[in-house]
Amino acid sequence: MTIANYINDLLYRYDCVIVPDFGGFITNRIGAKINTENHSFYPPTKQLMFNSHLKHNDGLLANYIASSENISFEKAATAISLCVIKWKNELQSSSIHIDNIGVLSLNEEKQLVFEPNTANNYLTASFGLASFESSSISRATNSKPVVPILQKEEKKGVPAFIKYAATAAILLTLGFVGYNGYDNYREEQHFANQQKALEKKIQTATFVISNPLPTLELNVSKEISKPFHVVAGAFQFVENAEKKVKELKAKGYDSKIIGTNKWGLTQVSFNSYSNRNKATNELYKIQDTVSKDAWLLIK
Repeated sequence: MTIANYINDLLYRYDCVIVPDFGGFITNRIGAKINTENHSFYPPTKQLMFNSHLKHNDGLLANYIASSENISFEKAATAISLCVIKWKNELQSSSIHIDNIGVLSLNEEKQLVFEPNTANNYLTASFGLASFESSSISRATNSKPVVPILQKEEKKGVPAFIKYAATAAILLTLGFVGYNGYDNYREEQHFANQQKALEKKIQTATFVISNPLPTLELNVSKEISKPFHVVAGAFQFVENAEKKVKELKAKGYDSKIIGTNKWGLTQVSFNSYSNRNKATNELYKIQDTVSKDAWLLIK
C-alpha cells in the first residue's frame, strides 16, 4: 500500500489533504502565466504547499484508503501511522521523495522544507492543457515601398475612349448617389414628423390607476460568504451538537451548526470566516489553547 498514491488522488478533489501526526498538503489556485523572456505560456494550475502544523486527523485520508482497499477505518489509520514513522526516520538522515508530489527534507534548524513537483497540475479544469513555447516574431525593417503598376501605364498614356467612358461612369454614379440622398432625406423627414406627433400625444395623455398597490419596503441585508469554518467537532445526535453550540457561545465564540458530513454526523464550528488566512490563524490559536482536535473545513 503506497500512501502517496492516495494523497495524490485526493489533491485533485480537495484543497487540503492532512497526513495525521505529520502535516498537511495544501493547494492554492493560480491563473495562467506568460514568460516574455523565453516566450513560454503556462495554463492555470494549483500551487502545492506543505504545512507541518496541520497534524490532526480529519478522517479524509483514512476513509479514502479504507473505501479504496475495502478495509476497516482502523486498519487504514494504522497503515498511515506506520508510513509516518517511516518518513520521520528517513528524514533524520536524508530527504524523502513522495511520488508525484514533491521532496521533503530538514534544514539546519530541523524544520521541514518542501519542494513541490511542478510537473503535476492538480487543477482538473486545466486537464489536457500543457505549457508550451512560441517562437519569437521578427519584424522586417527598411522595407521598400510598393510602386503601383498604374504609374507605369500612365507614362505610356491612356486611350481617349477609356477617358470618356470613365467620365460617363462618374457622372452616372454622382446622379445615382444624389437621387439616393434625396430619397433618404425624405424618409428621415417623415420619421421625424411621426416622432413629434407621438411625443405630443404622450404629453397630453392622462393615466389614472384605480386601487393602486401599497408601497412595500424591503430590508435586504448583504450576507458575506464565509466558506472557511474552524470545526469544534462532529456529533451523532443533534441534541449534543446544539449543547456544544451553547457551550461555545457562552465562551464568546460565534458557534453554529454548519450541516452534516457524508457520514451523517452533525458538525459544529467555533467560528466561520470569509478569509482563509484569518481562519488558519484562528485554527492555530484554538489548537494551542482550547482543543488540539480542531480542524479547518472549506465549503
